[in-house]
Order: sequence, then structure tokens, then C-alpha cells
Amino acid sequence: MNKFSLLLIDDEEPQLQSLKSFLSKRDYKVFTANSGEAGCEIAGSEMIDIVLTDFNMPGWDGARVLNEIKSLNPAIEVVVMTAFGSIESAVGVMKKGAYDFLTKPIDLDVLENILEKIREKKFLVTENRLLKEQLQDKFRFEQIISQSASLEKVLNIAGRVAASKSTVLLRGESGTGKELFAKAIHFTSPRKDKPFVTVNVASLSENLLESELFGHEKGSFTGASNQRIGRFEEANGGTIFIDEVGDIPLSVQVKILRAIQFGEIQKIGSNVTEKTDVRIIAATHRNL
Repeated sequence: MNKFSLLLIDDEEPQLQSLKSFLSKRDYKVFTANSGEAGCEIAGSEMIDIVLTDFNMPGWDGARVLNEIKSLNPAIEVVVMTAFGSIESAVGVMKKGAYDFLTKPIDLDVLENILEKIREKKFLVTENRLLKEQLQDKFRFEQIISQSASLEKVLNIAGRVAASKSTVLLRGESGTGKELFAKAIHFTSPRKDKPFVTVNVASLSENLLESELFGHEKGSFTGASNQRIGRFEEANGGTIFIDEVGDIPLSVQVKILRAIQFGEIQKIGSNVTEKTDVRIIAATHRNL
């Protein structure tokens, strides 16, 4: 793993050199700038992971630097430091996108702890992105091997429908690859970076199914000790795959119909209707 690159921005030269010396010994590649303008020029030409900037400076202050850095690259984490710390200032920069806020004189242990948390966050984000890319590659249509003209026709239809917003029904006997097609449609669609959530209807009773799909409020039925979000809410922005849709009881079908027609769901025990943006892919072995 390459060193994390950190940009220090401060108009006080002793502070700048002191922090540079401290961080260079902790495996950071450190860049320095004595003004907000100079710092943003470095951020625009170098690969920077973290910016540590003073708040009160001549010219561009910390708020301006934060705004410029986030415009350049939202993935850069910014920590703001100032000798005039206040709750209002801290809340203000945090709302504008700062990762954290430090008051001078800098407590080096606190600084090190904040930077370590940022490193951990960046590792997790990178790992998650790589896993998603691997998953997308695994479930592309190119990975489905076919030696049948009929299957080639189905692949062609599925490939065209993937780019649309259409609700999809996959029919076929058990073991013919319906879930594989559902994943290929999702991971080839504009929703590929959003959740793909699976619900197997056959494995759930009617009461459990409604809760599984739409969630429930605390105390809405015996055993409902906590509020729970349903699979529709979990899949918001992405795709929900309802396996064995032909086994859904009529009472639950009415709620699913509303989700399809109006994009609305309602938790068990709630009077509040919630909007949801979910693409539905369903599968069944039945002749509906």
C-alpha cells in the first residue's frame, strides 16, 4: 500500500514545520503550503488523500479552502484547525463537509487518532469499491455460457431490458438460472452501484413475508420489540429480486401492487406512506 499523502496548509511557518516533522515520521507523504491559494494549487496537481488546514488565514480562510478542495475532489478528507475554536465554528465546517475540527495548540494524540480513523475509512471505501467491481464482473451477461438458440434469444432480450426501468418477470423451472439472470440485469443496469436485495417468498410465512418486504413498527405485533426496515426500503435506489413471486398471498400482493404502481410502501403498524425508488425483478416456476 502506498503512503497516504497529506497536505498541510498554515500561514504560521513554525506550526507548519512542526506538524510536517511529526507526520513525516508516521509514514505520511507530506506536502506543505503557507496559504489557502497555494494549498489548493497543490491539491489540483498532486494526488492528495487528506488536507489539514488552518481556519484563520490571510486571503482564503479554512472555509474557502474546504469548499475549493471538495470541488476539486469530494473524496479528499479535510480537517480544520484553529486557535479560535468554538462550537459554532465546529458545527459550521462540519456541515460544509469537513471530516473533523481541531483547536490549537494541536493535541498530537488527538490528531493521530483522527488521521487513523480517516485511513481506516479510506481502506474500507476502497475495499468496498473493489468488491463491487468484482461482483459486477462476475454477474455480467458475458459470464452466462450458452449453446442454445433459445437461450441466446433470452440473453438478447434481457440485455436490452437491463438498461430500462421496466419491472421484469423471469419464468422457468427450478435450476434454470433465474437468479443469475436477475443479477446480470441489475449489474448491467444504471442501478449497478446500488443495492441488489433478494427475498425468497417460499421460505417465509404470510405474516413474516409482509414484515420482510415492508418492515414494521415497534409493538405492531407480538414479538415486534424493535422497529425494522423492510427489503423495499433496504433496496431503495437499487433492485429487489422477489424469488417465487407466484407463492405470494393475495393480501400481500395488494401492497406489492401499490409499490409497483405508485412507488409507495407502508410498514406494518404505521400510518405513514413512504416513497421508494426500487426496480422489481421477480421470478417464478409457476405458469401464472
